[in-house]
Amino acid sequence: MTQQPAGGPRPAVEAPTGRLRYLDAATRRIARGMDLDETLEELCRAAVPEFADAAFVHLCDPLPVGDEPSGPAPVLRLRAAAPPAGAPGSVVDLDPDGPLSALLRAGRPVPGDAPGVAAAAAGLLGPVPPGSRLVVAPLHGRTHVMGSVTLLRGADRPPFTDDDLLVASQLATHTALGIDKAVLYAREASVAAALQRTMLPSSLPEPTGVRLASRYLPASRTAQVGGDWYDAIPLPGNRVALVIGDVMGHSLTSAAIMGQLRTIVQTLAGLDLPPDEVLHHLDEQAERLGSLHMATCLYALYDPVLHRLLVANAGHPPPLLVHPDGRAVVLGIPPGSPVGVGGGVFESTEMHAPAGSTLLLYTDGLVESREWDVLTGVERLRSRLAGAPRSAPASLEALCDEALGTAGSGDRDDDIALLAARFEGVQPETVAQWYLAPHPRTARQARTLTRRTLLRWGLDALVDTAELLVSEVVANAVRVASRPVTLRLLRGEVLRVEVADDSTQVPRMRHARLHDEGGRGLFLVDQLALGWGATRVSTGKVVWFELRLSGEPL
Repeated sequence: MTQQPAGGPRPAVEAPTGRLRYLDAATRRIARGMDLDETLEELCRAAVPEFADAAFVHLCDPLPVGDEPSGPAPVLRLRAAAPPAGAPGSVVDLDPDGPLSALLRAGRPVPGDAPGVAAAAAGLLGPVPPGSRLVVAPLHGRTHVMGSVTLLRGADRPPFTDDDLLVASQLATHTALGIDKAVLYAREASVAAALQRTMLPSSLPEPTGVRLASRYLPASRTAQVGGDWYDAIPLPGNRVALVIGDVMGHSLTSAAIMGQLRTIVQTLAGLDLPPDEVLHHLDEQAERLGSLHMATCLYALYDPVLHRLLVANAGHPPPLLVHPDGRAVVLGIPPGSPVGVGGGVFESTEMHAPAGSTLLLYTDGLVESREWDVLTGVERLRSRLAGAPRSAPASLEALCDEALGTAGSGDRDDDIALLAARFEGVQPETVAQWYLAPHPRTARQARTLTRRTLLRWGLDALVDTAELLVSEVVANAVRVASRPVTLRLLRGEVLRVEVADDSTQVPRMRHARLHDEGGRGLFLVDQLALGWGATRVSTGKVVWFELRLSGEPL
């Protein structure tokens, strides 16, 4: 592109070869834009100063999306200008019957001296400087009017010619398609983000004997979500299942598969299966979803009463155990194969979980990069956590921040999910447990044991209510049990009572009629307890209820 010497009139784009070269370069620039702002910025850079002295882009607000029917006449809002400056007509009400609407519907660039264009331009820009030459080019997407671009030249440049109108038309067409793409891309990103949010836990539970914290960071380089997920699932006996998983790939399909696998894991956890069996059944179900949908998963089961951790792994990066003194250890869990491959062999590993230690579960996005592999990344993570100076155990939130390091602020090629569990355990003196043979006197025996324990714990105000409810629940268990019934009392922030038997028949509350001799036990539990429930486990079921320690009525 050549120009006249300084002081002389600046020409328009040279014709015809120069015009074609300009168009090729300009449309390539516009096509580079990945979002709305980039697309408009590239248009302004392409148009000014080579083709025009100024450019103003007005877009409909709200912008139409895809093939959705457009609503009532929107306003036009100034979204970009070159050189950067405000304009008097930054917001323009679009009259459906006015000259500007007619110009936009026509879809062709028009010069400023065409009939009705001056009024339309004044509506967009306000007073136009004397001697200025302008072109108004509508922005038409695939199915909707998106807005307009107004190009101005000063009096020292040649007026716009018919060939210039063709150039303006090409600039507007490529810009409109870029806007359409950006709007659809933003909509997909919004849908993907919403899908991801709904499939991850909205909040973490607060199980007895363990505190939890989590992080989720989406990939920086794609609007499509990944398949990373985490979960914490309270189980009978005050245990909690800790889960982390990663579906291979980045797409809405990966997120949908993740949602299905997460639901399957929650269902399997409710059956109270050991971790290796959970992964075995998950592998079978994942294989049914299709061989292309593989995932890694790590399933850990923590018992706060026994301070025991049981872990099984399906191809996932190994967890880290951070001790109270700051030592960080990579747990040697047999990795197994990813679920969905089929025929995987998984092994549960049992270990002691010291009070005050923290289990860190994470996905490979935290430890893998283009500079190093997963194993190197795991060692870097371990060193980072072990090397953090501390006089006392770091808070869970601080530990999560240390684990993320610079990943929280930099560009990421992959999602990152992180679940931290600090094991506090349950002190032995706060637990009482008995095995009671099922016979007619078992309920009375359970009442006696409950009374003695609560008096020893100083919970005198709870004795009468707890005795009544224990008697009802144990009596129900004795009627269906063929093996000893387990009665367990746990004193924490509330008094939790659990009664386990070997029958899978879960009791249901019903309202007894006046002449019925039974059927009122669970109604009493429901009325007097802070909460209650019944859960099937691999050995039968557990019925539990909780009471406030104060003994105050609900």
